[in-house]
Amino acid sequence: MHDIFGITPWEFAALAAAAMVVGFSKTAVSGANTVSLAVFAAILPARASTGVLLPILICGDILAVLTYRRHAHWPTLWRLFPAVGAGVVLGTVFLGFAGDGAVRMSIGAILLVMAGVTVWRRKVAATPEVEATPTRAARVKAGSYGVLGGFTTMVANAGGPVMSMYLLSAGFRKLGFLGTSAWFFLIVNSAKVPFSVGLGLIDGRSLLLDAALVVFVVPGALIGKACVNRINQRLFEQLVIAATVLGGLQLLLR
Repeated sequence: MHDIFGITPWEFAALAAAAMVVGFSKTAVSGANTVSLAVFAAILPARASTGVLLPILICGDILAVLTYRRHAHWPTLWRLFPAVGAGVVLGTVFLGFAGDGAVRMSIGAILLVMAGVTVWRRKVAATPEVEATPTRAARVKAGSYGVLGGFTTMVANAGGPVMSMYLLSAGFRKLGFLGTSAWFFLIVNSAKVPFSVGLGLIDGRSLLLDAALVVFVVPGALIGKACVNRINQRLFEQLVIAATVLGGLQLLLR
């Protein structure tokens, strides 16, 4: 495994653990995979890390859809997709011009912003019911979150906290949240694959590492499914926020 990106056995173990966190986040605590993003970006070259992580995320998305597929709210998804597509295109243009150092700094900054977003989200006490007929304000909000989510997910695979905040602010309960989020990220992450291949982020070498890591997503997803109703959400989010901040600072100061 050392021949793939020059990683050591200890670094591979860290990547494997991060892959398990991806599975866990997809079936239990959406957004927790910002920890995985920080680990991948710390061990691998920043640009390459986004390409290696994407197929692992898609594997987690498939497991999440198989688990919560009946609970998605499709009107919300159709409202988001056009703006997300615009955000993905903007992120692709950025990646096409940015060097590895700029991408690393951007990922670090995005992680810190997402940590701040998560803290702010947790302070919002009350949430409205999911709207059956969207107002103009709701469409503007969906467009804003969609562009930001598309950009952050393309540049850093970090759209989870943005979409988590949007879905929670829209009044989704746990199962509706997980089902809608599962379908959203399966579709969006799959749509990102051609862009990532075109940018050279996904190639034979990255897929070889993915093949070795993807098996660790499954136990993480199974643990998440078993724990979803038993998790102390507040404590876990505090740990995720702390780890995300440390990961973002590590990338910025690297």
